[in-house]
Amino acid sequence: MRMLFIGGTGLISSAVSPLVVAQGHDLTLINRGTSLKADAPQGARVIVADVNDTASFRAAIKTDVAANGEYDSVVQWIGFDPDHISRDIETFAGITRQYVFISSASAYETPPGFYIARESSTPLVNPYWQYSRDKAESEARLESAHRETGFPFTVVRPSHTYAHCDIPAAINSWTHPWTVVDRMKRGVPILVPGDGTSLWTLTDHRDFAQAFAGLLGNEKAIGEAFHITSDDVMTWNQIHAFIASAAGLDPERIYEQTVFVPTDLLVRFNKDAFEGPIKGDKANAAIFDNAKVRSLVPDYRPQHCFEDAIHESIAWFMEKPERRSIDTEANALYDDVSARFLRGVDAMFS
Repeated sequence: MRMLFIGGTGLISSAVSPLVVAQGHDLTLINRGTSLKADAPQGARVIVADVNDTASFRAAIKTDVAANGEYDSVVQWIGFDPDHISRDIETFAGITRQYVFISSASAYETPPGFYIARESSTPLVNPYWQYSRDKAESEARLESAHRETGFPFTVVRPSHTYAHCDIPAAINSWTHPWTVVDRMKRGVPILVPGDGTSLWTLTDHRDFAQAFAGLLGNEKAIGEAFHITSDDVMTWNQIHAFIASAAGLDPERIYEQTVFVPTDLLVRFNKDAFEGPIKGDKANAAIFDNAKVRSLVPDYRPQHCFEDAIHESIAWFMEKPERRSIDTEANALYDDVSARFLRGVDAMFS
């Protein structure tokens, strides 16, 4: 099949792109060429363009279609604005058999009304995170276009998906993920919402790629939404213990230096940092029924568990010192929040 990935070198897509090339598909990537997560796979065609410049983006697409033909599948990896998705509907109408929008499982009802999320019964209602509401609105616009014109969309909702370049802690820097390991090593407080016992699912991007590739070009996926996750469900305390062990640290000591802060109090300390990503996501249980994606990709069986995969991540960071960059702004925030919280606790019991 001929495929276009808008993005394609990010944390999740960096496992999908080489897989579809290895499967023999004709892959074109279009991005700004600035991703630090991964290089384009050998054998893929790359178009450098700014997706936010609609005129130049459409010109690049028109040139590519004229030279190489229409698309069997287009995947929008970096669509966060509903208006951007509306422009995509105009851009790709009539030149692709499938448009795949990467949404987010964080768009599901938050907090969850039932402990297992299912595409057929879990509503898209997240009052705490604009990012998630924008994803849900983008999905709504695709559904409307499908009803009105037959636009051939498929929605995929990843949950917390990790790669070797990531350290998926409860509260950590997205741009400098080694920050939490550095804090563990220095013996300074590690922040966790609640008591660290809420259940959370982590998915290796290589496993995600196996299921995702099975939806590409699949006619039964048109007009449908799917989440893709593993069955690797853990508490945040367990996740942090696995990170500590992989880093050569004592998990019990890491637990002792953890500061457990009520979620609403985290939001009061810093709404911008904690309301969306924590109250609107990580503070809640995240467990998923993957029966729907397995109905179309019956051989989807995740092969990686976080307890093992985190050792690969630690090894990757240790290979080069520049990978172990630290987020000084995040550090200052975590130090301030933990100090203020502990002062309040001390005052309560003094």
